[in-house]
Amino acid sequence: MQDFRREFLKMAGLTVAGGATTLLNPSRATARPHPVSAASSPMPVYFDVRTFGAKGDGVSIDTLAINAAIDAAANAGGGTVLFSAGVYACYSIHLKSNVALFLQQGATILAAPTPYDGLASGGYDRAEPQGAWEPYQDYGHNHWHNSLIWGENIHDFGIFGPGLIWGKGLSRGHDEKTLPNTTAPGVGNKAIALKNCRNVILSDFSILQGGWFGILATGVDNFTVDNLKIDTNRDGIDIDCCRNVRVTNCTVNSPWDDAICPKSSYALGYARATENLTIANCYVTGVYELGSVLDGTWKKMDMPKGRVGTGRIKMGTESNGGFKNITISNCVFESCQGFALESVDGAIVENIAFTGITMRDVRAPFFLRLGARLRGPKPQTVVGTMRRIILSNIVSSGAAQLPSIIAGVTGHPIEDLKISDVYLQQIGGAGADMAAIQPAENAEKYPEPTMFGDLPATGMFIRHAKNIELSNIEIATESPDARPAFYLDDVDTADFFRLKFPQGQQSGQLRLKNVSDFRLFGCHHYPDAKEDRIDDKTV
Repeated sequence: MQDFRREFLKMAGLTVAGGATTLLNPSRATARPHPVSAASSPMPVYFDVRTFGAKGDGVSIDTLAINAAIDAAANAGGGTVLFSAGVYACYSIHLKSNVALFLQQGATILAAPTPYDGLASGGYDRAEPQGAWEPYQDYGHNHWHNSLIWGENIHDFGIFGPGLIWGKGLSRGHDEKTLPNTTAPGVGNKAIALKNCRNVILSDFSILQGGWFGILATGVDNFTVDNLKIDTNRDGIDIDCCRNVRVTNCTVNSPWDDAICPKSSYALGYARATENLTIANCYVTGVYELGSVLDGTWKKMDMPKGRVGTGRIKMGTESNGGFKNITISNCVFESCQGFALESVDGAIVENIAFTGITMRDVRAPFFLRLGARLRGPKPQTVVGTMRRIILSNIVSSGAAQLPSIIAGVTGHPIEDLKISDVYLQQIGGAGADMAAIQPAENAEKYPEPTMFGDLPATGMFIRHAKNIELSNIEIATESPDARPAFYLDDVDTADFFRLKFPQGQQSGQLRLKNVSDFRLFGCHHYPDAKEDRIDDKTV
């Protein structure tokens, strides 16, 4: 990663040997508003926003000066725009190809305020018009220009820290009077928005209160997001219709929405899959007060027992194109909704690996949903597919009464699923009335773990699935629970190997309805068994 960053900085106009040192120590550098060849001068090429008139006092609006510095770097063929320590209040900043932004320690880009009803002129750039596909996703996903920092149809650029981007003046898209109306002219609602870009690096900075999205990337290829700290009031990182993406070493606190959220919407005017994506070594949570992760106080929000914020990794809900060739590994989930994988708008979901995960105090450890919301152009938007998925090496404790959920719809099963080496501890405590529930299908309903209400399983609820294998799995409960550990309905080909059930509850742990080609091996207190067809049985 470091070697790659050096090459990028060299391309952007910094000498490899001296560029980083000079940027971190501005007293050693002379401001140069015009480019200087690194080959003919020992000094690096950079563009200090203060040289172009930025005040950095937190009051003056520095938009024009910052954009002038970026334009100068772009016109010079590329360079790095420097933000030294200070608070730069501004409206929309326009990114350009071959230009990097460098936020030194103590530098803050501050989203300037706007009135609730917006501004007749000035403020953030106006939301650009969309096409006939606008109804297929929410307002926030349809526009990029109404943002604090945005770029479209550009390449080879980046934003580097360790400074801060503070979206204090941004709307978050909810109908509330404390922040501006998100659709009003001159109002911004995203910290960083990128559309149809390539070769992008976001690294080593922090985002506080990022608005509707801390980062919205749509149609961005060759995209690296590394070592960001995001403490925000709605979504953290949204990766929509992107290819070849690496998200690593990030911390995201997002109590009111998703932390890291791959999507596959129709916002580009056509369906495009998000694919070749890795998310690794990240921490996500939805329980801490806004700002308390960044300031190090880690103040937990006052929530009723059993309630958690959102703060999860979720693929969806917008899911027109697909999710393909994706790994999520070595991540920590705390006090959030858990992991969600969703195809409800026709997406093809395939080749997904979720491994090396720890969870604590989540709503439902994992939620896989193939549904039929079908928000997209008709008649071509039909139920998608979900297949070739591996969930492994997962440990969860303190999860709520909701089990993990794997749910397709009639005629459209989730296929080729392997779950192995998993320990799920739930709070338990449900009575016989919950064990008798017959959950509704809700095929067209918005997908959430709570969409079916209470469920008749302690560990896993599996409905409309084909070719599943569960091995080395233990379900535990803090309190006795009358529900079976596993509930299967309309499942074709299921292999259960080496399962452990809650202590003291060694019978009645498998509810099987409309199950065919079922095998059970190596489970405590259960004889090995093979059955071709089971209509309805509890064993």
